[in-house]
Amino acid sequence: MSTFNIAILDGDGIGPEVIKQGIKVLDKVGARFGHTFNYTYAPVGAIAIDQTGNPLPDETLDLCKASDAIFFGAIGHPRFDNDPTAKVRPEQGLLRLRKELGLFANLRPVAGYKELTHLSPLRPERMEGVDMLIVRELTGGIYFGDKGRLNDGDTAYDTCTYHRFEIERIVKMGFEAAGNRRGKLTLVDKANVMESSRLWREVTREMAGDYPDVELNFMFVDNAAMQLILNPAQFDVIVTSNMFGDILSDASSVLAGSLGLLPSSSVGAKVGMFEPIHGSWPEGAGQDRANPVATILSAAMMLDHLGLVKEGDAIRSAVNTVLESGSGTEDLHPGNKVGTDGMGDLIVGKI
Repeated sequence: MSTFNIAILDGDGIGPEVIKQGIKVLDKVGARFGHTFNYTYAPVGAIAIDQTGNPLPDETLDLCKASDAIFFGAIGHPRFDNDPTAKVRPEQGLLRLRKELGLFANLRPVAGYKELTHLSPLRPERMEGVDMLIVRELTGGIYFGDKGRLNDGDTAYDTCTYHRFEIERIVKMGFEAAGNRRGKLTLVDKANVMESSRLWREVTREMAGDYPDVELNFMFVDNAAMQLILNPAQFDVIVTSNMFGDILSDASSVLAGSLGLLPSSSVGAKVGMFEPIHGSWPEGAGQDRANPVATILSAAMMLDHLGLVKEGDAIRSAVNTVLESGSGTEDLHPGNKVGTDGMGDLIVGKI
């Protein structure tokens, strides 16, 4: 029997509701496979600002550093989004958490479900065989570079800076992922106009010799955005910079038909963090309407990261069985819907 200490940062909006379902599934996995998961809760985001004035209190950060993994719900609230003068924002807590924990890679799997192709904005034939992994660099680039305004107040700048070591570690992760999948890696950049992208391309070419079984190709980000719509099945693993990855992963997230289906993980030098890709949807909070599948699949990614692969597979199999049965929350089956709790119960029942 193994014991794991999990930091629960359920956050804002629907975060606590979907995390509750993820914990329910984890407890069932623990009972079936003989593991114990200990959960410790801590505030982050808007709720942490309300309680402490800080979107990432020191106590929360300390808990994360001392845990085996972080299970994260959602972050954000409209009162901050609608106030451009707000100096403290929920998202600052997430950026600092990534930086402090060395979470340099965001992994987002995107796959189609045959029984849900009618929900995709693409024609069903274009969704056939879609199964990709987007590997996004998370702690460098334009989001973390020098930024500011000149004295006249009419000129602003954001600097995109990348160091070789930052590129090497994320590209290594991309090559290794491709080697365990279908053997194809696509580097997405803007090397025709950006010097930082030319360094990405140079470093990736140098590393390719260490992965002879992986087919490497390059694609400009504007073309990649177009290809995600025209022929998404061509992609296996995409590796890219912070801002390009942010945009492309959000674009790809609609392919499956619902944001409520897609998990993610943020990993790196220390503890990993696992979260659904959807936002906090405060308008739907407390109404038993949120889709918990993305959170439950994030729990499966967490188990993979902890070395419990067959346990993660058990969750994915249960999710597939429930989706194939035609049951789902309102975003999946408006005419045959179940609530957040009901969806969690259905998945638990199939493990």
